[in-house]
Amino acid sequence: MYFTDRGIEELQNRRGEEEVSFDWLADRLQEFVDLNPEFEVPVERLATWLARLDDEDDE
Repeated sequence: MYFTDRGIEELQNRRGEEEVSFDWLADRLQEFVDLNPEFEVPVERLATWLARLDDEDDE
C-alpha cells in the first residue's frame, strides 16, 4: 500500500456513498490549488486524466 492510498481510502470511507457532479469536483480542485499552489501541476494532470478517460475507449 502506498502512503497516498490512505487518503483515497479515507475518501471512500467518509464520502463513498455520496454522488457529486464534475462541476463540484472541479470547484473543489480549484479551491485546493488556490490554497496549495505547489500542487497545481499534479492536480492539473489528474483533472486532464479524468476529462480524457473516455477518449481511450474511442481509439
